[in-house]
Amino acid sequence: MFEAVEELVAEHADLETKLADPSVHADQANARKLNKRYAELTPIVATYRSWKQTGDDIETARELAADDPDFAAEVKELDKQREELTEKLRLLLVPRDPSDDKDVILEVKAGAGGDESALFAGDLLRMYLRYAERVGWKTEIIDATESELGGYKDVQVAVKARGNAEPGQGVWARLKYEGGVHRVQRVPATESQGRIHTSAAGVLVTPEAEEVDVEINPNDLRIDVYRSSGPGGQSVNTTDSAVRITHLPTGVVASCQNEKSQLQNKEQALRILRSRLLAMAQEEAEREAADARRSQVRTVDRSEKIRTYNFPENRISDHRVGFKAYNLDQVLDGDLDAVIQACVDADSAAKLAAA
Repeated sequence: MFEAVEELVAEHADLETKLADPSVHADQANARKLNKRYAELTPIVATYRSWKQTGDDIETARELAADDPDFAAEVKELDKQREELTEKLRLLLVPRDPSDDKDVILEVKAGAGGDESALFAGDLLRMYLRYAERVGWKTEIIDATESELGGYKDVQVAVKARGNAEPGQGVWARLKYEGGVHRVQRVPATESQGRIHTSAAGVLVTPEAEEVDVEINPNDLRIDVYRSSGPGGQSVNTTDSAVRITHLPTGVVASCQNEKSQLQNKEQALRILRSRLLAMAQEEAEREAADARRSQVRTVDRSEKIRTYNFPENRISDHRVGFKAYNLDQVLDGDLDAVIQACVDADSAAKLAAA
């Protein structure tokens, strides 16, 4: 069943030999690439070896059970272990998203619902910041436009892992399922009659691109500078420090006005632009390889409402995978693991079925 794993075992051994050679580490970029691949293969190789060893142990136990019935119980236990290892290995062999280890830029936008939507966008931002804190990720607000009554009309935050994450535990691997329209049902603070209102906020999650991921020709960029708006300190609102960058071939626009200097805003806007262009390239590749990478979760259209947050019932529902729980207060405080894991499990099941 797992004959092809022998090739991965051989690749793992070859990587181990290369990484033991000091000369390999002279090229840091290549060394990181080799280390990343080695880390990806290690759990597969370890599980495969346990799977093979358990198979040998079963054969031995069956031979002994022929003479001593006491060994029959051991055969049953070993059979159970091998079934578990078989399923674990099947999951490890599911094709991985090449961006799973990447950091992300997460954007929350107020949608339908006016001020209430902006307040909800603020709640979602807090939820993601708390979740990042729980799992040990670093966060950085890149750009934000606050609303008059609190909350955010639009906010962008960089989320980064500390060190190398285990396979499947990277920032993109966990947060990529959050993209879409999030709907809230609650009584707004401005509602005098106690009526429940429904509003929505959009979440966009893109893998943060490094310069090597996306090549941008400076001649393809139109850079506009303008005066920052909104509250600010010295020099903000008084100089043309805000920057808007338009990628002419695609029409993608990125802007930033939070920093004090034009140069800092330009760097942040370029950072956002690279990530958006990478996301476009990946979406195009996914469309071209749709048959090979069919997934109920990953192909959900961003315009669909993916999740509902119902305050009166303290309920959270993910409509893509049928997840429902009555701990909305805890989820909004950053306890997102169960919600995200439901999406991960559905994605893995879809990929296994396709395979």
